[in-house]
Amino acid sequence: MLTPARLTLARTRRGLTAAELARKSGVSARAIGEYERGLRRPMPTTIESLAGSLGFPAAFFTAPEPARLPGAATEATAAAQLAIEFSGWMERLFVLPQPNLPPPRTSPDSTRDAWRLDHGPVPNMVQLLESNGVRVFSLPVDCAMTAAFSCWHNGTPFVFLSPAASPEQARFDAAAQLGVLLGHDDPPEFAAEFLMPTEHLHGTSHRHWHVAKEQFETRTNDVTWAQGGMARRETSKLLTKVFRVLRENGTTPLHVAKALNLGLEELNGLVFGLVLTALPGGGEPGPKGRARLTLVN
Repeated sequence: MLTPARLTLARTRRGLTAAELARKSGVSARAIGEYERGLRRPMPTTIESLAGSLGFPAAFFTAPEPARLPGAATEATAAAQLAIEFSGWMERLFVLPQPNLPPPRTSPDSTRDAWRLDHGPVPNMVQLLESNGVRVFSLPVDCAMTAAFSCWHNGTPFVFLSPAASPEQARFDAAAQLGVLLGHDDPPEFAAEFLMPTEHLHGTSHRHWHVAKEQFETRTNDVTWAQGGMARRETSKLLTKVFRVLRENGTTPLHVAKALNLGLEELNGLVFGLVLTALPGGGEPGPKGRARLTLVN
């Protein structure tokens, strides 16, 4: 039986209106609207037609209700819904770090203290967030024009990074979204102070703090530093460990995609730039029981 919200999710993920989907699938726009509102139930052959037009397996449309996110539905928020489902799937197999964020509106300096960071450069921001229970994903490449964003879902914080951001910008975006999750009114200012504490800037350069030259200059009013920057984007330790353990147990990314009722390309889009996944291959799904993942800063 069709889960109406899943048809809406798939259509939104592909950036299609009901009329556009009607032209692709041969199903009338009126019927599509009624399916999405739960007023009619499509025949299995109709679900197959819609699935083929949207590039999702037919089983995707009969799975349970997806996560609901606040705000307008866009291709990017639809991708975030899929990432939240992937996170839930991982939590059924692995013991992941639990949320460990300080209280709302905690200052950048106090957040550093709460996470036992010294006054030097913050380590890998993706891995720092992950070790404190934040789930970090990429937006797919077709969402390159969407800025990073974050949300809470069922008590778990999520951050979604833009695939088009430079290494320095992605790092800054991750820190800014931490500010969003903590309820700060000016997340970029939170990120700047968290990454570059004002009292420790003297005599240093942007390369020391692993931030963009322009971001450093904004804080120091100094335009004399030479060009340079991070060679690559910060990667995920959690996702790397997950895929390694799965691979050791005979589970390929293709198996994972099938378990999530997604195509492999869709799954790869959620981890773009965060981890290099192995090519799909044979093997039987695993692992047995739940594996514990410990992330050490």
